[in-house]
Parts: sequence; structure tokens; C-alpha cells
Amino acid sequence: MVGQIAGLIAAVVFAVLVGLLAVPVVKLGRTFDSATRALNELTDHTLPVIDEAAKAVASGTTQLDKIDTVTTAAADVSRNVSALTALFAATVGGPLVKVAAFSHGVRRALAGLAKKSHR
Repeated sequence: MVGQIAGLIAAVVFAVLVGLLAVPVVKLGRTFDSATRALNELTDHTLPVIDEAAKAVASGTTQLDKIDTVTTAAADVSRNVSALTALFAATVGGPLVKVAAFSHGVRRALAGLAKKSHR
């Protein structure tokens, strides 16, 4: 009989222990459910932001391609203007320098003649 009472006490203590351990397990389950809901909500809000960011990057790439085209055209124009300037300087610049030198020489010669005639 003592063994049966001891067995009954052990069974009651075991049932109380299981009951006490069940409370944290249930709370942990609720915590996991709450974390799952928060993660799903975060995913629902994050995916559209990622999609928008991908669209913005694609648009930026397109704009950079357009800017590259404009920059290339501007570099071509700059090279053409440089070549035209060099051609103009070679074609007109040499004769203009000669005309300026000639006119300066004529002016000095006339000034020298004018000084001699006044004496």
C-alpha cells in the first residue's frame, strides 16, 4: 500500500511538473507564431520596395547610356572644332602674319622717310 501511495504521489508530482513545463512551451509557440506573422508582414512590405529599387536602377542605367551618347557626341564636336581651328590657323594665320609684318615694315619705312623730309 505504501508503494501505491508513493506511486500516486509520484504521478501527481509528474503531472504538476508537466503542467508547469507546458506553460513556457505554449508561450514559446505563441512567440514563434508572432515572429512568423511579423516576418510575413515584413516580406510583404519589403518586396515592393525591392522591385521599385530594381526599376530605379534600370532607369538610371538607361539615363547613363543616354548621357554616354551625348558625351561621345560632344567629344566628336570638340575634335571637329579643334581640327577646324587648326586648319583656319594654318590657312589664314600664316598670310595674316605676313600682311601684318609687311604693313608694319611699310609704316616704319614711311615714318623714317617723313622724319628725313622734316629735317
